[in-house]
Amino acid sequence: MKVLVNGKSIDLPDGASVRALIEHLGLANAACAVEVNKALVRKAAHEQHTLRDGDTVEVVTLVGGG
Repeated sequence: MKVLVNGKSIDLPDGASVRALIEHLGLANAACAVEVNKALVRKAAHEQHTLRDGDTVEVVTLVGGG
């Protein structure tokens, strides 16, 4: 299936969860916020929230620096 992540089309296996997407993006250990179709998905629900073909996802991570 295809989902739009931060404006970029990404292929994922059917039934992939938000958690699987985060791992696919290499952000498994990063603090991040995820919005699917303009609705915030709480971190506790990342594993259970199943993505669907055509979903629009925004992923925001914290960036440190000085």
